Amino acid sequence: MDRTRRLRSSEALRSMVRENHVRVEELIYPVFVIEGENIVNPVASMPEINQYSPDRVMEEVDRVIEAGIKAVLLFGIPAYKDEAGSGAYAENGIVPKAIRLIKAKYPELIIIADVCLCEYTSHGHCGLVQDGIILNDETLPLLAKASVTYTKAGADVIAPSDMMDKRVLAIRKALDSAGFVNIPIMSYSAKFASGYYGPFRDAAHSAPGFGDRKTYQMDPANGREALREVEEDIKEGADLIIAKPALGYMDVIKEISLNYNIPIVAYNVSGEYAMVKAAALNGWIDEKKIVMENMVGLKRAGAKMIITYHALDVARWIHEDMGRICR
Repeated sequence: MDRTRRLRSSEALRSMVRENHVRVEELIYPVFVIEGENIVNPVASMPEINQYSPDRVMEEVDRVIEAGIKAVLLFGIPAYKDEAGSGAYAENGIVPKAIRLIKAKYPELIIIADVCLCEYTSHGHCGLVQDGIILNDETLPLLAKASVTYTKAGADVIAPSDMMDKRVLAIRKALDSAGFVNIPIMSYSAKFASGYYGPFRDAAHSAPGFGDRKTYQMDPANGREALREVEEDIKEGADLIIAKPALGYMDVIKEISLNYNIPIVAYNVSGEYAMVKAAALNGWIDEKKIVMENMVGLKRAGAKMIITYHALDVARWIHEDMGRICR
């Protein structure tokens, strides 16, 4: 007689038949770097997450290395913003500056550079604006220029998050023309116009100054449209794709994994992080159990890698559990 409980009788047996695992090597940790000196600014809506000035950012990167995490995702917060987002592609801008500092100490750490204009524009939108309209094609050369600038500084992966049509193609052509044919593009292909981004906008100072981003980010009600976005980005040269947010869009991650043979990166975004942290701080949930369940759920849905603000905690928990097993 078939009894599925037979394989659940002990932790050792359960671990042997476990279908999905979360590995430290698959975690990507976001880091916020802000212009200035001696700055460690806590992000109020994201407990334990800070903005770091270049002279203090290595404190956080040291923790990343100690945890065994192999990759960081860099976001820059400039001292000056303008309508063209010029700080995004300035050769001595905040992101290139941080990349050079990190690479000088940890050349083996994978640096993924987020490419967008929203942190750098005075209006807070991800592209150029004219008469209240976010311009698509006119924005592409600036995204391409930023991508080349970050790569020259030492970035290992370029991650465009702007959601302008054809930006992967523009970036791929620019990188190839500059001699960076081997630099991969991790495209935010399935990025939805979500309410889960609020805490990130606090951290990155990137809230739009007017309107919203619904004309370029995807409608949360659409799932099949995400497959179209992914397919277009793959055709244009994307090497990895990001689905964002993660927890509310596991169905999208699963559909992408079933339809395309490409590494999928789930972005466990700021609002998802903040909700778990708030509940944990109030004693309403077991933080470790909830976070690890979320992580393995994303792997089960088809994610190969996970961008998460929980990465340092997840890495520590994995190491602690492995230590107990080895003893």
